[in-house]
Amino acid sequence: MINEQIRDKEIRLIGEDGAQLGIMPAREAMRMAEEAGLDLVKIAPTAKPPVCKIVDYGKYKYEMVRKEKEAKKKQRTIEIKEIRLSPNIDTNDLNTKVNAARKFLSKGDKVKVTLRFRGREMAHMNTSKHILDDFAQSVADIAVIEKAPKVEGRSMTMFLSEKR
Repeated sequence: MINEQIRDKEIRLIGEDGAQLGIMPAREAMRMAEEAGLDLVKIAPTAKPPVCKIVDYGKYKYEMVRKEKEAKKKQRTIEIKEIRLSPNIDTNDLNTKVNAARKFLSKGDKVKVTLRFRGREMAHMNTSKHILDDFAQSVADIAVIEKAPKVEGRSMTMFLSEKR
């Protein structure tokens, strides 16, 4: 809210230099802003009494947009990368998948390791858990198990995330 949109009786006013000018009626604050040739902007509407500041509104709006863009740049979205294994995977193939998982984890992503069972492999689900355990053991230096191996339908899944 700016200038005439501010309908509060009393406000806490901050000057253009950032100095506290105290609690005063909104009309008086509005008059002071007009004398300075600037705008009266409500900064903290939820405070008791609301906090207003004497600033150039265009410049204030520009600064706010710039701060939002800066905050967005620093954000990092965490993706979940999936690695699929089969129960009869060979050691070299497993090592290749481990290296891929290491690369994903080092970038800061989470890794979902899925052990998929097809056909007769379903009968030996409980004996294949060691594959996921070996996988977790081989990336244990950089990763921690977020969700332990769990059977879901025709697959067994486990989630890994980077150590903090």
